[in-house]
Amino acid sequence: MFIEFVKGKGNKRLPKGFKPYLRRWFYSKFEELTPPQRYSFKLILKRENVLIASPTGSGKTLAGFLAILNFLFDLAERKELKNKVYCVYVSPLRALNNDVRRNLEEPLREIREIAEKDFRKELEEIRIGLRTSDTKGSEKSRHLKKVPHILITTPESLAIILNAPKFREALKGVEFVIVDEIHELASSKRGVHLSLSLERLVNIAGKEFTRIGLGATLYPLEEAAKFLVGNNRKCKIIDVSWEKPYDIKVETPLKNLVWARAEEINHALYEKLDNFIREHKTTLIFTNTRSGTERVVFHLKERWKDRYENLDKDFELIGAHHSSLSRELRLGIEERLKKGLLRAVVCSTSLELGVDIGYIDLVVQIGSPKSITRAIQRIGRAGHKYKDVAKGRVLVLDRDDLVECSVMLKCALERKLDKFSIPKNCLDVLAQHLLGLALTKKWKAEEAFNLVRKSYCYKDLSWEDFEKVLEYLSGYYVELEDRKVYGKIWYDKEKKEFGKRGKYARVIYYLNLGTIPDEVKIDVFSYPKFKYIGSIEEDFLERLKRGDIFVLGGKTYRFLFARSLRAYVQEVKEALPTIPNWFSETLPLSFDLAREIRKFREKLSEKMGKEKKEKVIEWIAKEYPLGKTEATNIYNYFWEQFKFALIPKENEILIEDTRDLEKRRFIVFHALFGRRVNDALSRAFAFILSNKYSCDIAITISDNGFAFHLPYSYEIEFEEVLEELGKENLEELLKKNIRRAEIMKRRFRHNATRSFLVLRNYKGYKISVSRQQLSAQTLLNICEKIDPDFPVIKETYREILYDVMDLENAKKVVEGLKKGRIKVRVIKTKVPSPFAHNLIVMGEPDIILMEDRKKRLIKLWEEVMKEIKRK
Repeated sequence: MFIEFVKGKGNKRLPKGFKPYLRRWFYSKFEELTPPQRYSFKLILKRENVLIASPTGSGKTLAGFLAILNFLFDLAERKELKNKVYCVYVSPLRALNNDVRRNLEEPLREIREIAEKDFRKELEEIRIGLRTSDTKGSEKSRHLKKVPHILITTPESLAIILNAPKFREALKGVEFVIVDEIHELASSKRGVHLSLSLERLVNIAGKEFTRIGLGATLYPLEEAAKFLVGNNRKCKIIDVSWEKPYDIKVETPLKNLVWARAEEINHALYEKLDNFIREHKTTLIFTNTRSGTERVVFHLKERWKDRYENLDKDFELIGAHHSSLSRELRLGIEERLKKGLLRAVVCSTSLELGVDIGYIDLVVQIGSPKSITRAIQRIGRAGHKYKDVAKGRVLVLDRDDLVECSVMLKCALERKLDKFSIPKNCLDVLAQHLLGLALTKKWKAEEAFNLVRKSYCYKDLSWEDFEKVLEYLSGYYVELEDRKVYGKIWYDKEKKEFGKRGKYARVIYYLNLGTIPDEVKIDVFSYPKFKYIGSIEEDFLERLKRGDIFVLGGKTYRFLFARSLRAYVQEVKEALPTIPNWFSETLPLSFDLAREIRKFREKLSEKMGKEKKEKVIEWIAKEYPLGKTEATNIYNYFWEQFKFALIPKENEILIEDTRDLEKRRFIVFHALFGRRVNDALSRAFAFILSNKYSCDIAITISDNGFAFHLPYSYEIEFEEVLEELGKENLEELLKKNIRRAEIMKRRFRHNATRSFLVLRNYKGYKISVSRQQLSAQTLLNICEKIDPDFPVIKETYREILYDVMDLENAKKVVEGLKKGRIKVRVIKTKVPSPFAHNLIVMGEPDIILMEDRKKRLIKLWEEVMKEIKRK
């Protein structure tokens, strides 16, 4: 067995093998070993590969480093430290890298002082070096003369270092690699990129090194361990992620979530937040969007100006932290947090990761974080010290969120987590590394292929795909030369060898490396008058297809087409938006959590049919982390659905044929599978329906289902539609659907820049995203003519279908429908049932403000209650 969990009680004291002066330093600082340290020290001393999963503040960084420091002190004592790198520490965050450097320098100094003073040991200096995109050229030059023994870097900088001719020599014989924040890396292309860098590092080092992974809560840990060590290597897993006690609860700011006006909800929300902040020393508040972060900070400061300003008026006692802010502003917030100068920080996702932000005694999450794992990671930022309680409160503002978060936190307390998935066989990342390899020497293609397949992310890579990437990089397709896309390597197909080609290949590699695409705003213009209207995020544009309707500046527009960084639209009146303007910012519900919510629905439905109201409310409040007020809200929500229509069972899709308040027809699919799965399913159903009835269909998607707005009163034979879906190849059907959509054009540009098909920087000149997009749109058509399975096109489809959508689980749903494991029930209602209200309101044309949305929801609810009374 290659992957195994470490069991037993572990060592309560430092194991044998640690230097006496290091032991003395440790016990002068710490009373005992923390859970991750009890197991890791011994294993790393024995040079075992280790994955450590433990919460923030449990000492896992020291758990990874102490045995390495012991190794280096042994060499320093014997005067055998060479001018080379012994340990590489990789983190996705530059801020975290700075923290680690500071946190290592102090122990190194203190241990040396103890060794010299108390043990008469003269130790050579152990050097630490930081190498990121922020590192100055002068410091890089110093690293060449005095090589850092511990190199702290990011995935992107590591890939550059691997091709730095002078520095590569210093990497020969690397002994240890630490990968931090593995839960953040393993599920992204940055992690895929790093996995290949590690295999290349093995090749440079000339031997296997000890791999140490550090991460917070994630599942399954076996997958994370395989990601860390690659194929056919052993790894021990230390899982102490649940050692930390949690105090978590779902709360609502008001007793009744239906009747309350938006203004009342807002007022109660900020009162609740203010109370939380005043009752705690430091509060970390998570929103799900960057705009939400700014809004919360603005309203708190506006309402309580005196409370959130320091007495000397130099700065406020509350701050915003998100990825759109400058690095200086973010670092300023982090520094003030560490010094205890802030009462509260509001952020979106930027402080989920392990930046050392000091002591937090409460985490507040506004709205659903959409995954159990994300909830635990965020709440885990509270109680930073070992044995501290992680206190978290989730504030919800509507009933769908209330149900979702109640189930989510119960799952968290029961240690049920959602699965993460690793992107596999990413051909764009492969192209980057094949060019990187070619820059170092002449390679046998089979040797490089075997190196790549040692990465767990590429274990199933086919030779055909591998060779196609080599052919593309070598300029095999002459049609691309007309668009100034030239070969960067040479590839001899007969001898199966490849190497560097051209003097600019190295420059292209250095200046265009990385997996994070450029973020841009899209300007929106009216057509054919070309009048500027406003701007939207590129993520939002990705979701649009021709004919989609959205709200901008209080008016509704139909999307026509996009050119480069411009979108062209026509104003339409009294039309239903198909995509709400905040859609691209919301996080998708995980498939595993969606299943747990479906189970809860069925269980509660059964109880409501057998037991009295008070008993059921009591059961909800007892079984789930919430109070009686919240439990009553959930009961009332389900009772209304139960009396008015039906509550779908766990393995059931409820199709509701209904009309809204304006008598417009909607087909609502109550399909609680999460937005990524519903994105795929809705496109498939819409494709079949539009072909069958020769009409355009407007689609609205949420985590809880999807709705079609039909222009005519067709009698739909749902059995025939389901039968048609069962006959179709879902993947091929979706490919047809997305080929002409904006998401294909945008994601193709991302993958084209990662594959060096389109350059972001040429000879030191930055190429605008606008020019990149124009080039990408032209090249997409050319590449399709060359080969429909051209590597960049194939990767774009894979990314959209498996990373953006969740085709894997969508296929499971379709298979379940075919085999009868998932049942379908069709009902007709005069007005939408309560479970459909949020979906219907998402598509309302005049809902610009939260107040308008609430009015619509109240009207729908009133109609439902009238119908219930008539029954």
